[in-house]
Amino acid sequence: MSNRSQTGWLASRFPIAASFRRQYLDFAMPRNLNYLWNFGAFLTIALVFLVVSGIFLAINYTPTITSAFSSVEKIDRAIASGWFIRSLHIGGVSMLFAALYIHIARSLYYGSYKAPRELVWITGLCLLILVMLAAFAGYILPWGQMSFWGATVVINALKALPLVGTPLSNWLLGDSSLGDVALHRFFILHFVTAFAIIGIVTLHVATLHVVGPNNPAGIEPRRPEATLPFHPYYTTKDGLGLCLFLMIYAGLIFFLPDILTLASNYVEANPLVTPRDIMPEWYFSPFYAILRAVPSKLGGLLLASGSVLLLFFTPWLDRSPIRSARHRPRMRWALRGAFLAFILLGLAGSRPLTEGWLWISRAATIYWYAYFLLVLPLLPRIENPNAMSSIQDTHCL
Repeated sequence: MSNRSQTGWLASRFPIAASFRRQYLDFAMPRNLNYLWNFGAFLTIALVFLVVSGIFLAINYTPTITSAFSSVEKIDRAIASGWFIRSLHIGGVSMLFAALYIHIARSLYYGSYKAPRELVWITGLCLLILVMLAAFAGYILPWGQMSFWGATVVINALKALPLVGTPLSNWLLGDSSLGDVALHRFFILHFVTAFAIIGIVTLHVATLHVVGPNNPAGIEPRRPEATLPFHPYYTTKDGLGLCLFLMIYAGLIFFLPDILTLASNYVEANPLVTPRDIMPEWYFSPFYAILRAVPSKLGGLLLASGSVLLLFFTPWLDRSPIRSARHRPRMRWALRGAFLAFILLGLAGSRPLTEGWLWISRAATIYWYAYFLLVLPLLPRIENPNAMSSIQDTHCL
């Protein structure tokens, strides 16, 4: 049998190569995509680095309160290239969250959550929640001061939930206090969640390939000339973006490692000594600011979790027929205010609690909720529908 006939026989019974070419190399993409569409590739690379480095770290980690801190110190100081693998992991978390937040902001700005892409949006938000869960569980594992006290704050907040709060916190602890059982469970949760993220990413990409990507104009391509194959046009564009992404990644690892984590987490956890200021990592700061902006533990927890859950309803809260904020001047300014509110919450959550930052947190929280619950539903009633239809006619791709 000739090589060509062998290839044809294999392709007819296991057509993975043809499917890959159709779905990834020849996949039709709108020709007007900008560099904000590169962040999906950035997320994929950051996730690969995190999973691979996490497996190597898990080999040398001991999930007990007597050995966890020393095992991490051993990775940093005694194991060949251990410091690099750990820095790769810590830096990868920051790069993943940065790319994920920008990816979501881009989707909000260009209306990528609207029909027919609701499932793409929902799977992306599920990915965000799983990443946050994995990052929280992973942050506890080094068993430093901030790891211990950060976990204590979150578990105490969970106890405020009616009916399910106490059973859930007791299940996480597995004991009367944060100890060996809890640390082991967080280790398993961190590891399992990481592989669940891979499954959600696969589902996210699959839903995207069913409906196709959005574009900056927010209008579906109507002619073949308005599209380009993914390869070589967007593989080249993604490759250039990845070079810049990896340069920043390398800069964080080799030149600015201290900004990736808090100094107090290099001190072993001591339940008898409470840090002066309990601070989360930067990617949790906005939600921590909301949590402490409310005097009630239950109220703070509901508002902090609701600030993410609110995003799931965005496709139905925004009833405008126009996707992209490019063509919606009022929405553009309102959305910039929401982005500013999120940034202010991040700054407030990473600062000691003072009267000024407390009121900034409250004002930013109010605006964040007002944007999704009031501005998005009411704005289409103010906008000119005739102007909207003319946009569809003059900007068709």
